[in-house]
Amino acid sequence: MPERENASPQHDPDARLGDLFENLPEPSQQLPTVDNTPPPPGSRRAAREAARSTGARASTPPAADSPDEQDLATRALPTTSATDASAGARVQDSDTRSAGEEPPLTASDPDRAPDEGSAQTAPEPVDAEVAAASSTTASSGGGGRLEDLFHAHPDEDSDGRAPKKKRRTGCLVALIIVLAVIGGLVAGGVWAFNTYGDKISDALGWGEPADWEPGLAEGEVLVTIQDGDTGSPVSTALHEAGVTRTDEVFYDYLVKEGISVTFYPGIYRLQEKMTAEAALEAIQNPANKLENSASVGEGATIESSLPGMAESLGMPLEDLQAAVDADPATYGVDAQSLEGWLFPAVYTFDPGVTATQVIQRMVDRTQESLDAAGVPAEDAQRVLTIASIIQREGLTADFPKVSRVIQNRLDIDMKLQMDSTAQYGYGSLHEGVVSSSAEALEDDNAWNTYVHTGLPVTPIASPSDAAIDAAMHPVDGPWLYFVTVNLATGETQFSVTYEEHLQGVEKWEKWCQENPDGGCSAG
Repeated sequence: MPERENASPQHDPDARLGDLFENLPEPSQQLPTVDNTPPPPGSRRAAREAARSTGARASTPPAADSPDEQDLATRALPTTSATDASAGARVQDSDTRSAGEEPPLTASDPDRAPDEGSAQTAPEPVDAEVAAASSTTASSGGGGRLEDLFHAHPDEDSDGRAPKKKRRTGCLVALIIVLAVIGGLVAGGVWAFNTYGDKISDALGWGEPADWEPGLAEGEVLVTIQDGDTGSPVSTALHEAGVTRTDEVFYDYLVKEGISVTFYPGIYRLQEKMTAEAALEAIQNPANKLENSASVGEGATIESSLPGMAESLGMPLEDLQAAVDADPATYGVDAQSLEGWLFPAVYTFDPGVTATQVIQRMVDRTQESLDAAGVPAEDAQRVLTIASIIQREGLTADFPKVSRVIQNRLDIDMKLQMDSTAQYGYGSLHEGVVSSSAEALEDDNAWNTYVHTGLPVTPIASPSDAAIDAAMHPVDGPWLYFVTVNLATGETQFSVTYEEHLQGVEKWEKWCQENPDGGCSAG
């Protein structure tokens, strides 16, 4: 190799590099574009496309026109194809000549034939570093411009990987998926906190305490406990009245402590901001219960009921009497009086209730019973009258049979001959005896069924639900008579014929003789 090295021209590398950069054209900003026009023959673009379409050529480069060229190709382009090496040489040659100078013909330009008579120009020696840079540009598919060294081809990256545009699209899709997942988690968290925020806060100790602190109780409030109330409705009533802090704290306290308590209906005087434990103690203290209740007994009359009602309600008897003496239409009743319309029950009223409100509530309760039994509005007074007699004459178990006896007698226009009606009309119903005096049996009043055929003009007492139902649904049977043969047990004999009935009367008289204080007569 010494001969070839001696044949190579000697040059100054620094000087060559200086000349190279001094002759470079001014750079211009140019964005990559896609040019679909066919390249002109012999151009660098045509060379690139030819190289891509034909693939890699033979690894051994063709012989150069001169030993210098062969040596340069061997040293500078050890692994490139002949086409690529030729393209690199043209890049170097183009960069070093001045503008407007005709490029020399070389063996690597097969598309251009030399003019006849012209001499073949030997290539100018090429610096090794410049050749290496040119070969790198040529092998990467770049053009002859300096910008091609710094701008990637728009169709592919310099390393042959997928286009950057596709990579950017994949990153964008991945980012959208990540954001969607994060958004879903955030939305789910917001929904969960909005739905279960209170419970989550309580579980983590973030929320306010459910119960008041001891020692904060103040003021006075009234809490009404209804008949049949249990822990849950009482807990709600306490919260609504301002006693407890939350709706469920009182009930939760009962469950947690395992406390079994019976709540009695009434109005209780408590304080605001009480603990659940203190509220329970106050309810169980009889001193805190306001006595503002009233009752009507089964089979009782207005006359017998009003005094007790006035006393328990702390209301003047005159006010209650005026309320029941008012026109029954005031309370929605089509009747001669309100007798029989005050339903037998225990009532609890709010403080400040009026007499009219008390009577109205009792009448409304009777209407509820009539509706439950399926009583038509036009038959309400008649059914209540029959029910009032049933209530006064028999035991609850015998109510349907007593109803049948009444109905059988009414069907044949037979006088009812009920002692209770005679006693009511005579004013001796509450004397506490079963038998009627001769005066009561003979008194000519509108209620005396010993004197008048048919029903009394009004009910004679307050009937219960069972009596009202029996009046509407008498049991089937042929009985026309009945008599209680044992007042202590209430045993009653029902008969079809009068002879059978007389046998029952004898049994009753015998029992009365054996039990003189049993309530058979006044004396």
